[in-house]
Amino acid sequence: MESSTIRAYRAAENLYHRYLTGLILRTVVTRGTAEATELVFRLFRRQQQATLLPGLKKLGLDGLPDAVACAQYHYLSNYLGNVGVQYGYESDRKAWVRYPPPRWIWDGTAICGIPTEVSRAMLRGWHAHNGVTLGNPRLGFVCTMQTTDGQPGLEGYFYEYDHDLAPDERLRLAPQEESPELDLAAMPALDVTAWPQERRQRALRNYAMQYVRNILPEMVTLFGPEDTAELGRTTARLIGMQYYAETAALLNISEQGATGFGAYMVGLGQGQDDDTSARPAGNDVIVRQPTWRLMRDAGSLSPSVFDALNGLWEGALAVHDRFLSLEVAKRLDRGDDCFEWRIRRRVS
Repeated sequence: MESSTIRAYRAAENLYHRYLTGLILRTVVTRGTAEATELVFRLFRRQQQATLLPGLKKLGLDGLPDAVACAQYHYLSNYLGNVGVQYGYESDRKAWVRYPPPRWIWDGTAICGIPTEVSRAMLRGWHAHNGVTLGNPRLGFVCTMQTTDGQPGLEGYFYEYDHDLAPDERLRLAPQEESPELDLAAMPALDVTAWPQERRQRALRNYAMQYVRNILPEMVTLFGPEDTAELGRTTARLIGMQYYAETAALLNISEQGATGFGAYMVGLGQGQDDDTSARPAGNDVIVRQPTWRLMRDAGSLSPSVFDALNGLWEGALAVHDRFLSLEVAKRLDRGDDCFEWRIRRRVS
């Protein structure tokens, strides 16, 4: 039986994973393909800059040839994120990576609403830039297949050319090529003793949360604070409503009213590794969170980032009890000593 800690991690991962997908879909719908493409490009470049080099070292891959190290990194890091990925070695200068369906980021039926340009932006933002980050101007990525084109996966290979690549040569599209049949039994493996279930589930939670941590500031840069708050909050409310029942079940929430929703927020706070507590205040419940792990060390943030995220709790509350309201009394992002919410009966 899963521990309460693992179930809390699962609830947090669930919510942030779906919020990420929802933000990209909502951008496609409300702002168009071009702006969604730019957002995904910036998101994946930001992720790549933050995680590639430390990730190679952490996974023990930094001594391998660059093409092999990159392919194994994408295989192992996505494996920790519960993303189905396959890896294939062809030579020290050529190594394959495949993301077969179902695609993690384009969750469920969401893949039907993702334009090919948006999916390709992931590769431009991350895979095609690995050579630059590694100081190897000859390393590029060749994309041979895309799920959003109706093909059975996103597929391609890292390749080290004989010459330095111009920026527009770092990603090449080659739909006429196809990976060889990959030996699934020969895939690299993690040491299970070093990665027990709780650590793997925490890594999966971190994987989803980091994408949300990085996409919201990029939205502020691209769309401005007001539009980010509106788009992010609307998306968050939808996701909070859609996934309240699933996450509440993971957290074993059975109480009704303000007390029950206070327990829900405490459970999710703990699933985020935030020291969250709830206490009664007459007929109301006060929820207090003195930390913000999601945005820890993120520097100066627009208030619109919290405004966007707070929609998750507003949407969840609308399903838990639509006659309750959630009022924000204190905000860490505005200099208070904590986040503090008051859950109370809505006045007609």
